[in-house]
Amino acid sequence: MSRAMQCQSCLSWGSWKQLCRSLPGGRGTRRVYLCAAPGPGELGSVLFLRKILHASGTSLPRGCVRYQGGSQEHSDQPRPSRHGLAQLRNVASSDAIKKHQKSLSAWFSHQPNEERQFGPSFSLDAVHVDPVIRESSLEEILKPSPDLTIQNQLQQPCSQVITLQNIFDVDACGRQVKTVVLYGTVGTGKSTLIKKMVVDWCHGRLPRFELVIPFSCEDLSQSHAPISLRRLITKKYQHLRDVVPVLGASNLKVLFILNGLERLNLDFRLAGTELCCDPNEPVPPSAIVVNLLRKYLLPEASIIVTTRPSAVRRIPAKYVGRYVEICGFSDTNLQKLYFQMRLSQPSCSGESSIDSTSGEQENLVEMLSRNLERHNQIAAACFLPSYCWLVCTTLHFLYFTRMVPPSQTLTGIYTSFLRLNFSGEVLDSTDPTNISMMKYVAKTVGKLAYEGVMSRKTCFSEEDLQQCFEVEMKTESELNLLEVFRSDVFRFFLTPCVQPGKEHTFVFTIPAMQEYLAALYVVLGEKKTLAQRLGKELSEVIGKVSEDVVVVLNIISKVLPLRFLPVLFNLLKIFPRYFSRLSGKDRDAIAHTMAEELFKEEDYYNDDVLDQINSSILGVEGPMRHPDEASDDEVFELFPIFMGGILSRRNRAILEQLGCSIKNLAAFEIAKAMKKTVIRKGRKGLPPSELMDYLFFLHEFQNERFTAEAIRSLRAVNLSSVKMTPLKCSVLASVMGTTCHEVEELNLTSCNLDTSSLRILFPVLLRCKALHLQLNSLGSDACKEIRDLLLHDKCVVSNLRLTNNPVGEQGARYLAEGLAGNRSLTHLSLLHTALGDRGAELIAQHLTHNQHLQELNLGYNSLTDTAALRVVEVAKKHETLDKVHLYFNDISEDGKKALDSLRMDRDGVRALVFLTAGTDVSDYWSHILNVVQRNLPFWDRERVRQHLVLILQDLESSRRQTANPWRKAKFLRVENEVKKMLGELQHGTL
Repeated sequence: MSRAMQCQSCLSWGSWKQLCRSLPGGRGTRRVYLCAAPGPGELGSVLFLRKILHASGTSLPRGCVRYQGGSQEHSDQPRPSRHGLAQLRNVASSDAIKKHQKSLSAWFSHQPNEERQFGPSFSLDAVHVDPVIRESSLEEILKPSPDLTIQNQLQQPCSQVITLQNIFDVDACGRQVKTVVLYGTVGTGKSTLIKKMVVDWCHGRLPRFELVIPFSCEDLSQSHAPISLRRLITKKYQHLRDVVPVLGASNLKVLFILNGLERLNLDFRLAGTELCCDPNEPVPPSAIVVNLLRKYLLPEASIIVTTRPSAVRRIPAKYVGRYVEICGFSDTNLQKLYFQMRLSQPSCSGESSIDSTSGEQENLVEMLSRNLERHNQIAAACFLPSYCWLVCTTLHFLYFTRMVPPSQTLTGIYTSFLRLNFSGEVLDSTDPTNISMMKYVAKTVGKLAYEGVMSRKTCFSEEDLQQCFEVEMKTESELNLLEVFRSDVFRFFLTPCVQPGKEHTFVFTIPAMQEYLAALYVVLGEKKTLAQRLGKELSEVIGKVSEDVVVVLNIISKVLPLRFLPVLFNLLKIFPRYFSRLSGKDRDAIAHTMAEELFKEEDYYNDDVLDQINSSILGVEGPMRHPDEASDDEVFELFPIFMGGILSRRNRAILEQLGCSIKNLAAFEIAKAMKKTVIRKGRKGLPPSELMDYLFFLHEFQNERFTAEAIRSLRAVNLSSVKMTPLKCSVLASVMGTTCHEVEELNLTSCNLDTSSLRILFPVLLRCKALHLQLNSLGSDACKEIRDLLLHDKCVVSNLRLTNNPVGEQGARYLAEGLAGNRSLTHLSLLHTALGDRGAELIAQHLTHNQHLQELNLGYNSLTDTAALRVVEVAKKHETLDKVHLYFNDISEDGKKALDSLRMDRDGVRALVFLTAGTDVSDYWSHILNVVQRNLPFWDRERVRQHLVLILQDLESSRRQTANPWRKAKFLRVENEVKKMLGELQHGTL
């Protein structure tokens, strides 16, 4: 009978709803387990040496031990013999165990590259949050779980919780447990828990066992050559050479760890695996594992086995003393504790200014906690500890990235996340196809994700799942693979929806994962019609056979001069060539899909994708939407960005390890096709948020030649109102750094820039002719960076706008120094920058050393008559300066007359002070009113109203002084515009 027919625990084919019932931690209790690191002088091996000196030198006869269900009953232990005691003293004195502990601690404390690459991590032997584990049974594994939703699982307590230190305690019948099976789905933390267990033993926190010997079943599966148990141990752990001879001859408390049993094909039939009780006898590694589990080989040893749920049945129940399920973080308090520890690491910010960043870290933790408390979908995702890692890593990427190395991309985080959890595992080691787990996910879950993106939906019904997973099931092997997938992997990607009214639908555990898998599905070329698939298979067959046939026909043609043979040659070669052209069309289609999704006009005015990810993790502060209120259309702007990121060389290399191969030629042809679509559409004027997405796409693509060609087509970069975090600044600097061309205009108005942002963007700012930095709260420290920018010999900035920034007197000093030594600046706007008289005088002093400035705006800076006159007097003597803006300053009527006399007596300078020029209207009246109207949201409205009243009085006085009817008409027109603005200001409509 096939395994698919035998599997009683798998769900019925017509009901995907029952997957809701079997989520891990369904009965999880709210408890926290913390393990503190030992003190500096604490040695775990000391405890072991004391115990080993009192251990027995002889073993019990096998007839004195009774085995039931993998457990041993208690029996009286003989007193230690002197011979055994002396032998064990020799072992202890050799320090073999101590060396073994040191070696294991170093190996199991080693963190993967992803831990160090994508943010800070904490060592396992320092502090750790244990997931919830509970005692289970084979009957419970085989029968369907009760119908529970996510909300019920978060609230229902569990009475069977057990700690890792107690899993070998006596069972309910009083029998000592010797064999434990620890099972859990992908991502629940089995491997991390075993690492923590080994590290605890190395540091003396697991005194039950005197020797721990871990084995990786993946490692054991690589060899089928016969080997003895003792040779296998010394081959993996050479420090145990002196300990191995006494393993079977003493009461040494040994624990064997068999991690990842699903990697091994075990046969417990006597006809399949012979009995072996001799640790010196060479047998295949699988036979060693089987006899250890049978308790026929080293029966006194304890064993813990980790496996996925589908492989639990491979071990007969009579050989198992206890089943333990790892339920992940089924309590939100555990999730909060994990986030608190991970995000509060001192090195999280990557900067020395701990005080300035600790507040941001605490704010992140607080916002994340509030989002978890809402029973948001993220709480359901963080059932799995691996997704907690992904959340923390993404937040670190968003908030604490100061410089973006080429290897650090959002796509790289998700690809590495999948490698950490799947690492090239085969879905089912008993299946002859040996399809990798990730490849199977890309073909099935990727299809579901892609269809969801195309139809713009994130919730999937039972029928949707059946359509994607079951419609093409034709063979017994495919059915078995689907059973394993549903048992072990399904809940890693899909989870029941927590939104009221949608409890019986499924959503992707993390929203961005849907877009990543959809992108992987497309880039791998899985999106094919039936004709395309048949054509590819037929082309490969004909391509292989045609070479041999051509050789044979060549020989025949020399003997028999048949004219039809050359025609036959060509026919054999036509189909593969024709299909290669069709596959080239597929690459064009991938590039076209990428361009269409990247530049969708309906998404033009959404937040940029980085802000969208931030909101999906931390939530949106403010009133929550009513459940009956229609939700907005789903946005999938990450989908094309992930498509580009997956094509990068580094991500393709990682995906190759996962069994998802993307050839270099395919990536090259897709990139070539993208030049016709993506770059051409990128030249069009894009809204700021969409332009930021385009720049982020180029960063994720990691193709310098392609990026350089795309950036050269961007002469103006408008990112106004985009919140430029350090990450976005780094992305902009990285992408713009692929070329050296001058940028006509860079608009960073209202982008939340600060001093560190200017440092990151410094190489880009040097190449910008027009630089807009208005409304960024740039103070004196930022002005110091701008001074260095202006004094740089490669600076090409000609138009600098610093309007509505708190520059102040000290900032004016730095800007004046930069102005004195600069050779490129022609237009400088310091409108509403709190300069005061002293700041204006500093600017005026250094103007004498500048030879290129043409226009200076010092409006709305509280300048009095003295400072204004001083600026205009210096401007009169300047070679190129011909326009000075001084409106909305505290200039008296006498000051206005003095400035007007300077205007009459000027040598080319124009001072814009009021809307009048003597008895005429100023040529710049509309410009001044437009400036007021644009900046009114950021100015003091009462002060603006007072200035407008003064301007109106000045207009009326000048109108009465002139007798020219044409000028009177002009005055009336301007007066009406000012009165209209005053009315709108008073009514709050302006």
